Amino acid sequence: MSTHTAEIQWTCQGEFASKRYSRRHEWRFDGGVVVPGSSSPHVVPMPYSDASAVDPEEAFVASLSSCHMLWFLDLACRAGFEVASYSDVAVGEMGPDESGRMVMKTVCLRPATRFVGSKQPGMPTLVDLHHRAHEACFIANSVKTEIRCQPSIVEL
Repeated sequence: MSTHTAEIQWTCQGEFASKRYSRRHEWRFDGGVVVPGSSSPHVVPMPYSDASAVDPEEAFVASLSSCHMLWFLDLACRAGFEVASYSDVAVGEMGPDESGRMVMKTVCLRPATRFVGSKQPGMPTLVDLHHRAHEACFIANSVKTEIRCQPSIVEL
């Protein structure tokens, strides 16, 4: 089993009680990368959101796409195909679930792959590779993950 850490840091900028505060924050990963995060401007209007930062919904879609791609590349390599490039413009659509809560209803991956070499997959093989990549994807398999919350209060 492995553990993965993401540290989220936010400090109030603006007037918290009146909801006029910035939702901009930072994501810090164990490898040292710092990514600017924010609420989506579709959810919280500007200037309280930062459109140039990554919002949680975008990150969710990117995680699914990235995990799928990594599995696809591994499976294609094992099958003897040589992948020269892979791109995806993944789209997630939000909407209410049966109880009215906003959820990520669908994520559509649209991978485009360029192969080189003498061995080229046909469409049925390509579809099978993507099906197997989806089945293996840790993130796709984790969507039903139990989420726990263990809060604490920082004393002044």
